[in-house]
Amino acid sequence: MPNLKTNFRRVLKAGFVGFWRNGVVSVASIFVVVVTLFIIGSLFMSNAFLTATLGEIKDKVDINVYFKTTAKEEEVLIMKTDIESLPEVKTVEYVSREEALEQFRERNKDNTLVLQALDELNDNPLGAVLNIKAKEPSQYEGIAQFLNRENEEANLSNGSSGGVGIIDSINYFKNQVVIEKLNKIIEGARTVGIAIALILGIMAVLVTFNTIRLAIYNSRNEIYVMRLVGANSSFIRGPFVVEGVMYGGIAALISLVLLFPATYWLSRTTTDYFGGINLFKYFLSNFGQMFIVLVVIGIVLGTLSSYIAVRRYLH
Repeated sequence: MPNLKTNFRRVLKAGFVGFWRNGVVSVASIFVVVVTLFIIGSLFMSNAFLTATLGEIKDKVDINVYFKTTAKEEEVLIMKTDIESLPEVKTVEYVSREEALEQFRERNKDNTLVLQALDELNDNPLGAVLNIKAKEPSQYEGIAQFLNRENEEANLSNGSSGGVGIIDSINYFKNQVVIEKLNKIIEGARTVGIAIALILGIMAVLVTFNTIRLAIYNSRNEIYVMRLVGANSSFIRGPFVVEGVMYGGIAALISLVLLFPATYWLSRTTTDYFGGINLFKYFLSNFGQMFIVLVVIGIVLGTLSSYIAVRRYLH
């Protein structure tokens, strides 16, 4: 046990000495790991921003069902209940005829001609409206088909065979092209994001591995001498693993420091121009998780790179 503690202390000391002695190579290695971890941190932030932005876009897409003025409120509310029972429906908002008229007046409050024409009418020309939001944009087509079937059933129950039931129009078919494009954008963004993350991750590992291997190459003669005097592989590899841990830990801290002003600078742009989340506030609220993730990734990256790179000289 004492020998184990002594060897562990020697390995730690040798690792620290090697780190400071190879100052230029250590700085280069840390710089590469900083770039790697900064990219990984940026990918996390980009994913959060993309998810929030797509969520904002999806919330603005809906189906509006306009009912005929002759439709009874009970019939509309029954259809609302039927729609809410669909598993793909997120929310259904009911707008009565009176509320629809008030909203129309508010939208056209600066248009005197429209308001005068509305006042000359003896009755409310607007019907009730249902605003439907789906959980996913791809589900709107199924909801629209369900509404058509419900309208036909209501039509048949009224004893009519050629009418249009209680529904006047469904705006899904007008917005169908927009909804389909949104589905493609969402799927494409997810695919591109995964591909970029994989490519950058592989590149980061390769560059970090080669940089740390350069540091080990500078100590190849020492490794050869230690092998000649009978040192085992674990004792030889230990100092380089310690150096790798230091590279990763220091690089993780520097990356977090760099992400602080970067997210602060981008926060106004992402909030004002894209309507997404405030990246700076998101970074601060998730700082603990980011810290743990980047430190763990940095240490694992440095440790594995050192462990694998030194194998060549141990043989």
